[in-house]
Amino acid sequence: MHPLVDHAWLETHGASVVLADVRWYLDGRDGREAYEQGHLPGAVFIDLDECLSDASIADAGRHPLPSPERFADGMGWAGIGDDTVVVAYDDAGGVIAARLVWLLRATGHQAALLDGGLLAYEGPFETGPVTPSPTHFEPRPWPADRLATMADVTARQGVVLDARARDRYRGDAEPVDARAGHIPGAVNVPCREHLTDQGTFRPVEEIRKTFAEAGVVTGSSVVSYCGSGVTACHNLLALELAGFGNGRLFPGSWSQYAATDAPLSVGDQPG
Repeated sequence: MHPLVDHAWLETHGASVVLADVRWYLDGRDGREAYEQGHLPGAVFIDLDECLSDASIADAGRHPLPSPERFADGMGWAGIGDDTVVVAYDDAGGVIAARLVWLLRATGHQAALLDGGLLAYEGPFETGPVTPSPTHFEPRPWPADRLATMADVTARQGVVLDARARDRYRGDAEPVDARAGHIPGAVNVPCREHLTDQGTFRPVEEIRKTFAEAGVVTGSSVVSYCGSGVTACHNLLALELAGFGNGRLFPGSWSQYAATDAPLSVGDQPG
């Protein structure tokens, strides 16, 4: 399945997909509360912290990958089965919803981002929760060839992309993690810069040019990280959208790296 669909596609195929609202906010706002105040009709809410990560795993960053079983339980509860087509959105151009889409696609399921998400929807909105019909979702191991480790990102082999905003990459600001800066050698490709002011993806040729300027070529080994392994997935979907194939996710991302005494870099350059 193509990693991106638009609202016109959804109008045609909506009856045969599960629509998932994956809102989450770094500033502490409640994604579920925002969902219940207004969401796309029929959308189920997927909780990033409950279904798409497991904070109980020590020393692995703020949003470690959930166990396959935890993920499967969350998907099944949301009415997502092994053969379900999932379209996910948020109110931030898909930078949060990308986590769900990437996890599903990495394990062989059909899933896509809704281009523009909530920002591109004119209404009417539905309020309150949607109660899904639970189903079975078979746990599948996370594929090792789609993941990267601390050792991988410090080896400086291939291209390492930092999906965070430029001020966090430079080390000017760090609102949540232990240290400010970036992994030495990483190139800053802020995921939100793939988007227009309306929250839709820029033309593919522009996205491809951005990655090329970061050193990505066809066949490159690419690792993506961010603050905690969430918005890094948006860069991975954009990489696929641009025709560069599959990169790897560093799940612990900066939150795991910054909690160690490993060397870091600051400023605009990779270092």
